[in-house]
Amino acid sequence: MLIAFNKPFNVLCQFTDRSQPPRATLAGFGLPPNVYAAGRLDYDSEGLLLLTDNGSLAHRLTDPKHKQPKTYWVQVEGVPSEEKLQALRDGVQLNDGPTLPAGVQLLEIAPTLWERNPPVRFRKTVPDAWLAVTITEGRNRQVRRMTAAVGLPTLRLVRASMGPHALGDLQPGQWREI
Repeated sequence: MLIAFNKPFNVLCQFTDRSQPPRATLAGFGLPPNVYAAGRLDYDSEGLLLLTDNGSLAHRLTDPKHKQPKTYWVQVEGVPSEEKLQALRDGVQLNDGPTLPAGVQLLEIAPTLWERNPPVRFRKTVPDAWLAVTITEGRNRQVRRMTAAVGLPTLRLVRASMGPHALGDLQPGQWREI
């Protein structure tokens, strides 16, 4: 079984949380029993999370040697210059080493998304932009660290696709079997 789930903002990619007070987890969304996340999506990120009850499928989806492309819609603070976009495309130096080259496209029109709760901060004096960023690695907070490294802090991050699987029209908290 393979499930596509639209993980809401500020939800953990696990079914339990021992912190006090407990944070929202996957347990609150009526997912089928015995599935678990194939990969991670940070607590403060949103979008496509794949879940499965099949360990070998989870491995194929997440193991770096299979290089499944993951595409994110990234709202960044500032207006990206061509030099900053090219730096992301070439790969940037992070504290844990250089990243592989990424597919990066400036989106002329922001993706049509649901309202986020809480909303992204809005500042009249600081413009923002949306990028589509495709990576084949999966380092901790990688896209956020990449955009920060070129001077474009991430305001909102939504995973749109993972391999051949796309978020589609799923709203936050909704899921479908693939």
